[in-house]
Amino acid sequence: MSLKIAVSVKYVPDATGDRHFADDLTVNRHDVDGLLSELDEYAVEQALRISESYDEDVEITVLTVGPEGAEDALRKALSMGADKAIHVEDEDLHGTDALGTSLVLAKAVEKAGYDLVICGMASTDGAMGVVPALLAERLGVPQVTLLSEVFVEGGTVKGRRDGDSASEHLEAALPAVVSVTDQSGEARYPSFKGIMAAKKKPVESWDLSDLGIEAGEVGLSGAWTAVSSAAARPARTVGTIIEDEGKGGRQIAEFLEHHKLL
Repeated sequence: MSLKIAVSVKYVPDATGDRHFADDLTVNRHDVDGLLSELDEYAVEQALRISESYDEDVEITVLTVGPEGAEDALRKALSMGADKAIHVEDEDLHGTDALGTSLVLAKAVEKAGYDLVICGMASTDGAMGVVPALLAERLGVPQVTLLSEVFVEGGTVKGRRDGDSASEHLEAALPAVVSVTDQSGEARYPSFKGIMAAKKKPVESWDLSDLGIEAGEVGLSGAWTAVSSAAARPARTVGTIIEDEGKGGRQIAEFLEHHKLL
């Protein structure tokens, strides 16, 4: 039996860049470079590992919801080895929150067809970690989240979730949604051959009308959450300088004690 895997990925601002909020209190994505969320690379990697170990044909489709530049994230996933990509882009998506994003992803996954959806544990910008559960609820399928190990046997997805004091072994019948952690296995680097091959792989572009979604269901107007205020981080001040003239150790101890670090 062939297997269709959909991998949800996100195009995020580079965390090393100087990020700012726009006037509407959404992230200004025009003044900072974007890239494939590092935590989503683990999701792509697990899809590829399942494909390599599965007995039948596997088709891996990566999906993203984002602006024009989000295609860069899809190309990175394709260069790692995914087969094709879907980019949902629409001006009315600006300001969409996690609930709206889960709606768009659910409609896109249903239209593309799937047996298994794989997500990262969270995005590196919002870091909410709720989209996999929301997506599973909208699709009406089981969710098996925060897995350190995942594999598919026949019509079942199985995995291991590691906690602080114990590990759980979980499974669910397909179709299902899973999310994987950054402990699931190092994501591979795209090879030169993979990068060149990615240029020829298909990337479909869909908008809200293709998915039957009204503009008012997403974007800032349809968001259930909102940023009420934002302020720039205060400039870093000069730290305390201690010159050791025989009492440096005592001064350091007093400083640490004052700040309740001892």
